[in-house]
Amino acid sequence: MEYRPPSLTDILPIKYPIIMAPMFLVSNPKMIVAALKAGITGAIPAMNFRTTEELRNAIQAIKKEVDGPFGINLIVNNSNFLYKEQLEICCQEKIAFIITSLGSPEFVIQRAHDVGIKVFCDVTDSTYAQKVEKLGADAVIAVNKEAGGHAGNISYNTLIPALLSTCKIPVISAGGIGCREEYEKIMQLGVSGVSIGSIFIASKESDVSEAYKQACVDYGAKDIVLSTKLSGTPCTVIKTPYVSEIGTSQNYLERLLNKNKRLKKWFKALTFYRGMKRLEKAAFSATYKKVWCAGPSIEHVKAIRSIQEIVEKLTVC
Repeated sequence: MEYRPPSLTDILPIKYPIIMAPMFLVSNPKMIVAALKAGITGAIPAMNFRTTEELRNAIQAIKKEVDGPFGINLIVNNSNFLYKEQLEICCQEKIAFIITSLGSPEFVIQRAHDVGIKVFCDVTDSTYAQKVEKLGADAVIAVNKEAGGHAGNISYNTLIPALLSTCKIPVISAGGIGCREEYEKIMQLGVSGVSIGSIFIASKESDVSEAYKQACVDYGAKDIVLSTKLSGTPCTVIKTPYVSEIGTSQNYLERLLNKNKRLKKWFKALTFYRGMKRLEKAAFSATYKKVWCAGPSIEHVKAIRSIQEIVEKLTVC
């Protein structure tokens, strides 16, 4: 009999095999509470908190509101100076799972497993997926070409079969889901679960500006473009008039600095910092400099709804 990895609902005590994806600046404790009450789980990027104490307070606040499994997303490379402190707080507070992004998850897997926390690792190809499986990851999150934010390079209909044929641990698909039809289509490929982000931006529980939420309603898949201006790495954003004005590619000087052996490390760090500040300002304040991160699944966002309503639209026939 062919081995089939367990469903996400077997790994975590949730009704539907869905993770509300960790979204930079967007995800917050209110959204996690609402997700758990709706029968799914969710994760918040540790980077959404300015201090590690704020991270701890957020975890404790969620636990006071609802009993259910949720996770924290950790950037595990050298760009995140606080990641080991963030990891320790996750371990002390005994969250259900950690999602790792960028860099080797080896230390996180070892430390998290010491206290019974599961580790799901973002991957964009089968080579890296096999590496994290050997390190002991509990599941891989297949970030595909259809995802929002820093998407992968391979479409889900190629990436998922490749991972299912090479990995023995659960595969969770991330990207390309905005409606029940897309959710069911990807689940039928044999994945253990899915990670869905962009359609939750325009939720009542989100703290981003009403303009950002409304943009997810008004714009569609054809309006999503890749920009290297924010972090130096291609990132999906809504093509607002301001994005059209500034362009989506680095200029000649920026590309030159990005290739300079002595300067590129510092230039990339500066580009990332400036880009994230630009995103933060656009997400929470009234400004004509509208740079909003989202994926093509906003095609299916037709109104600002509660997370309960969004989940029901995805899962209830």
